[in-house]
Amino acid sequence: MTHDAPAEPPEPLGQPHDLEETLLVTISGDDRPGVASALFDAIADVSAEVRDLEQVVVRDHLTLAMLLAAGPRTARLEQVVREVGRSLGMKVKIKHGTGDSGRRRTGRVAVTILGDPLSARAVSAVTARIAGHGANIDRIRRLSRYPVTTVEFDVSGAEVDRLRRELAMEAVIQGVDIAVSASGLARRGRRLVVMDVDSTLIQQEVIEMLAAHAGREAEVRAVTERAMGGELDFSESLRQRVKALAGLDESVLREVRDAVVLTPGARTLVRTLKRLGFTVALVSGGFIEIVGPIAQELQIDHAEANRLEIVDGRLTGRVLGDIVDRAGKARALIRFAAEAGLPLSRTVAIGDGANDLDMLGVAGLGVAFNAKPVVREQADTAVNVPYLDSVLYLLGISREEIEEADALDGTPTPAPALPPR
Repeated sequence: MTHDAPAEPPEPLGQPHDLEETLLVTISGDDRPGVASALFDAIADVSAEVRDLEQVVVRDHLTLAMLLAAGPRTARLEQVVREVGRSLGMKVKIKHGTGDSGRRRTGRVAVTILGDPLSARAVSAVTARIAGHGANIDRIRRLSRYPVTTVEFDVSGAEVDRLRRELAMEAVIQGVDIAVSASGLARRGRRLVVMDVDSTLIQQEVIEMLAAHAGREAEVRAVTERAMGGELDFSESLRQRVKALAGLDESVLREVRDAVVLTPGARTLVRTLKRLGFTVALVSGGFIEIVGPIAQELQIDHAEANRLEIVDGRLTGRVLGDIVDRAGKARALIRFAAEAGLPLSRTVAIGDGANDLDMLGVAGLGVAFNAKPVVREQADTAVNVPYLDSVLYLLGISREEIEEADALDGTPTPAPALPPR
């Protein structure tokens, strides 16, 4: 019995394209309606194929880049492109080549830079670091121009963790915020976003506000600072601080709730995340008596915090149940992710104190928001501008997209307010 010889593997698809002549066409000039339409109408008559296409407009100046192929009609294609450029009053640059040698490498990451202001020196330093890493910047786009300037680099040929470490050093030197995250499908789809509350979602420390009613604010603030800086065990520090609240009338809780001020951009952040179908949660070492109503007002999905003991209408100076400490915050994030059916790689945690470190560590992206030094050093990225909705830029969401969504449903988009100094 004889066997047929195995068939030869098929020739890889696209190989003829690698040998075919192509034109890299760049057209630039004043932007106006109809530029792309006029161009493609003209080259359609030459039966040209579009192999790549990208356009950017900066302050009404358009740059349109195309990779075109027309086989034996290449000379005619070049002539047509130049004629259309002249008729539109635009500058045309054409480069001959073969195939598409610009295929992107693996190791795709998004590098996001936030600056207020964003200096040319900072951008130069970051791009030099990326080049020194051996990676390539494939595309650049602006995500916001106010209240901070944010640009995103689409980079290939990078290793996320190593590039993140290298750019973290540059961020400190240049005084900007830089985030490095996996690109492609890793940035798309549903996520869980978990936030700390005190000095993150809101501008104040609630326990200090309560302590002010007891006349012991300075004492409690000193303990809070040591706990958030990692000098004291959080659970013990919380018990010490809550003890100072013994005897307060429970009506003080409503007064403090009414006095809480959200961080600038907090409403925009939560509203945008909910529009995207994300799950949003608050995990706080504070108190559910304050955190719960905030979560309800903002339509946040989950809220976990400590519960104060109240007897005969007065605070006893004790908390009920297990304390939501550093480990408890991480456990809550893991539980919320499981309930949402999401892997930890699709979670984001935002916090400012040492009590948030475990939560930031287990999340797919840990963001230190105006955080203590120990937290900035250990988080995946740090945001040091005072606008909480800047976190949206780290997820690849632009200011224009946020405002367009607000306009569609009639939500007013107020000018960003500066936090009190």
